[in-house]
Amino acid sequence: MHIALLFKALGDPVRLRLFHLLSLKGELCVCHLTEALRLPQSTVSRHLAVLRNTGLVTTRRDGKWMYYQLADDVPEELAGMLARSHESRRQAEQDMEQLNVSPGC
Repeated sequence: MHIALLFKALGDPVRLRLFHLLSLKGELCVCHLTEALRLPQSTVSRHLAVLRNTGLVTTRRDGKWMYYQLADDVPEELAGMLARSHESRRQAEQDMEQLNVSPGC
């Protein structure tokens, strides 16, 4: 993983929020991420594609739904940095309140 590309991918607030949610909750469907961030599905999918192309997340398809999770080789320190950030914690709390993980979308 090229470090400059990694930080460029996480340099966007939406991608940072997506990364943080995935680090907290594990695998999530794009529909749940859309609901949590209150953004259009196309916007969330576009940002997830950047994270996937950078190697930060992996995907799994189940029927028509795509599920995302952090890649196995993502350094734990990266998620830890977000967990220690006051701003990220506050935003993650708000996102988690909006996150309704129910079976199926």
